[in-house]
Amino acid sequence: MYLYNVTLQRGGNVQAAIYGSFSGPKVHEIVVSRTKVLELLRPDANGKLQVIASTEVFGKIRSLCPFRLPGSNRDHIVVGSDSGRIVILTFDGKTRRFKKVHQETYGKTGCRRIVPGQYLAYDPKGRAVMIGALEKQKL
Repeated sequence: MYLYNVTLQRGGNVQAAIYGSFSGPKVHEIVVSRTKVLELLRPDANGKLQVIASTEVFGKIRSLCPFRLPGSNRDHIVVGSDSGRIVILTFDGKTRRFKKVHQETYGKTGCRRIVPGQYLAYDPKGRAVMIGALEKQKL
């Protein structure tokens, strides 16, 4: 027997939001996390936000951060989750999906106070990303 869990109604509150050029150069876009859903939004000509891509994540998103590599014209998304991992995502415009570039495991699963992932900080020049916990640990 195989069990599959799908929520019927998505979460409404936005926990984190970042902006940048994720699908191409000089395109203003917003990425929001709604507990388990990662959405890419773009304003249209009337000023309303249109959903470009939406992906359900099997876990809880704790933090988001934009990140641009030196010499690049597109931003990447750094996601800290409750699984004890940090994931770097990029947006593929052809398939309209987020693509995993790198994944690093640094702690145990669950939202614990001593496991890093709650706070993300990045260097504006694209040299480093720092992950911090509520107590003790920093990477």
